[in-house]
Parts: sequence; structure tokens; C-alpha cells
Amino acid sequence: MRKLYLLVFLCLFVLWVPEQSDAKKIMTVKIGRGEALITYLEGTVQAIDGQKALRFLKVNDIVKQGDEIKTGQKSKLELVLADKSQLRFADNSHFKILQADADEEKAGDVKIHVAIGKAWANVSKAVAGKQNFELTCENAVAGVRGTIYRMNVHEDRSAMVRVYDGTVYVAGGGGTALEAPKVIGPPQKIEGPKSIPGPEKVTMEQWTFIIRAMQQIVIGSDGHPAQPRDFTEQEDRDEWVDWNKAQDSDPY
Repeated sequence: MRKLYLLVFLCLFVLWVPEQSDAKKIMTVKIGRGEALITYLEGTVQAIDGQKALRFLKVNDIVKQGDEIKTGQKSKLELVLADKSQLRFADNSHFKILQADADEEKAGDVKIHVAIGKAWANVSKAVAGKQNFELTCENAVAGVRGTIYRMNVHEDRSAMVRVYDGTVYVAGGGGTALEAPKVIGPPQKIEGPKSIPGPEKVTMEQWTFIIRAMQQIVIGSDGHPAQPRDFTEQEDRDEWVDWNKAQDSDPY
């Protein structure tokens, strides 16, 4: 009887080993410059490419520069870049990949514009100092060189950046990469022409803050930043944060 059990166990082991080998092949997909690999997808996520072609995404799909992506309700998305940096997005998020020139050895820039929603970035330390990595929104740019941070962008265009490791610079004036929804209402009376003062030159130093680990900054809907402050793990903790930290603990 013991010999029979042993034979069954060996047969099951032989069948099980290839399955594990195949599972590991997921991360052998070649990710080129300008691309990102979908390594986790929950719910429904759709993308529109530069040719305005709509498609629904799935795990192991490749997304590229110029792709505009939306996550549905109760959805999550994780992307891995060529340098092993990870990007994650919560449900009801809308973002565009402006640049994805990540590379494990060469310098390159990564820029993701978040129109609305929650984004989490775990930037590879292997490329620290070689490339710029930026999350942008309507009113701010949050850039790093090897760290972990997140950005929440709300419907009123206000935003919050929280840093978990390393440092992040946050500067005003992220620029509009995605067209904002237009509000339709009754006709309004238009005032006659009047003199408008010219633009006021503002130096970058006046709009830039350096945010360190366990600090946050809030940018108002008018683009005005509040003073950075510390935050606690207790006030920060929720399902979205817990999931991201679990994903970060299992690096690629």
C-alpha cells in the first residue's frame, strides 16, 4: 500500500512541476522601451490606443506610449515596465501613458498622466539617477528617481501625494494631457472686451517641494499646494494601501 501511495505521489509531482514552470514563464515576456506588461488585472479595464482603437485588456497584454486606459468599478491594474518598476491603479481611474522609455541599463523617462483616480508607483532602484519617473495630474507633477509613492486625483482636480520610501519632488503645473469633461448649461451673458494683464513669471522654486518618506502634500483644485506634513500608518491604512504593500513585498 505504501508503494502505491509513493507511486501516486511521484506521478502527481511530475504533473505539477511543468505547471509551476509554465507559471513562471509569465515574467519572461519581453518588455521593450515604450511598453508596459500587465501582470495583474481584476475586474474590467479598457484602453484606447493612438489610432483610437478600443480594446479590453487582460493579463500579459502589452500597453504602450500613447495608450489611454480606464479601470472599471471594483477593478485593479498592475503594470511592470522594462526596468521592473511597477505601476498600479485602483478602480475608476483614468490615465494616459505619455512616456515609458524605461530600461534596466540605459537612461530614459517615464511619465504617466492621471486624469482621475488612484495611482501607486514602486520605482526600480536599479535605475536611480539614470531616468526620471513622473506621475502628473492637472495641477502637479510628482517625480522621483527610485522610490515608492502614490497619487490620488479627485474629480475637482485636487490631488494628494504620499511618499513611503525615498524622496519625491512635487511641482505645480502638471498640464492637461487628457481632455477635461465640458459642463453644459444655459447660455451665459458674455462681457465685452477688457484689458488682461500679461502672465506673471513664477520661478520653479516657488512651486517645488521635496517630500520624504511618511510625508504627504495636498494640491488644491486651484493648483495651490498646502504645506507638506507627516502622516501616520494608521490614518493611511485601507484596502488599497494594504494590497499595494503586499504586492511590493513580492518584487519581480
